[in-house]
Amino acid sequence: MKFLGITLIVHSDGRSPTERFREVVETAVLFEELGFDGYGVGERHERPFISSSPPVVLSHIAARTSRIRLFTAVTTLSLLDPVRAYEDYATLDHLSGGRLELIVGKGNGAAQARLFHVTAADQWERNRESYELFRRLWREDRVTWQGRFRPALTDAETWPRPLQRPIRVWHGSATSKESVELAARHGDPLFSANVTNPIEPYAELIDHYRERWAHHGHDPADALVGAGSAGYYAARTSQRALAEYRPIYQARLETFRRAGVQPVFPTLEDAVERGSILVGSPQQIIDKVLRYHKRFGHEVMHLPADADGLTPGQHRETLELFQTEIAPALRAEIPSRPFPGSAS
Repeated sequence: MKFLGITLIVHSDGRSPTERFREVVETAVLFEELGFDGYGVGERHERPFISSSPPVVLSHIAARTSRIRLFTAVTTLSLLDPVRAYEDYATLDHLSGGRLELIVGKGNGAAQARLFHVTAADQWERNRESYELFRRLWREDRVTWQGRFRPALTDAETWPRPLQRPIRVWHGSATSKESVELAARHGDPLFSANVTNPIEPYAELIDHYRERWAHHGHDPADALVGAGSAGYYAARTSQRALAEYRPIYQARLETFRRAGVQPVFPTLEDAVERGSILVGSPQQIIDKVLRYHKRFGHEVMHLPADADGLTPGQHRETLELFQTEIAPALRAEIPSRPFPGSAS
């Protein structure tokens, strides 16, 4: 199994954007130092996020690291001009030495949809159209194309040509069969959000992906799935883990209440029991991931990268514990395919 850290770059604690961006970059450096496989930056265009420009943030991370894979999580193609998105990411592909992987999706949030004049009626069609053009731009030196949402292209060249040809593109999905269908049709991997609800709706979506994958004529053995987690904190004992993480979870619940959102899991214990949050002893977390893997068959999983209220010492300690005791056990139990261009 392979492990990513992902941040959406939430900015809500009074620090300057400069300080928050520096923290994101330093956390990526820490994830590489500790032996994680990848680090992802989300894309949002509304409060409380400042992750509106993943290629810029990932370019800085690329300059500070040498091994770790760099992910987008997700690239919101329903909002973007696919030609401009191609140019940004092809450039980043070179700057990172071919370490880039994309997770694409329509994105979430009413404010950012209004900002880009995207509606509920057209967002999925925009996502599909943008991805299919983006895919061609990455593979073909000259493209002639016509669609609904951007001007047509006639024998168009885009520069620079990418380093990875092709690049691996995952499709991120929380509940939508549209993303699943797009992934399965093109033979692309699926990354399930797996953060808000109990396991079953995500498992049903992954089952649907595998069904559609086979329907489109792909070898079932080639289907590739990743899955998220809603939080992570490991300590030597479950009692210590719960006690130290409880204030963080309570703060999350309070944020939900202020926003008028009814939490799916009203207590930390309920979240640990029924949700994807990973809080407990190393063995408890290993057992839980294996239980999810039995249902999902996933080979890649993400942890939230941010400290999220932990002290720097607590954050580093729990990540070190993950890499020394949890990750080795999971890698031994769950085989995973190499990243593109990698031997492991």
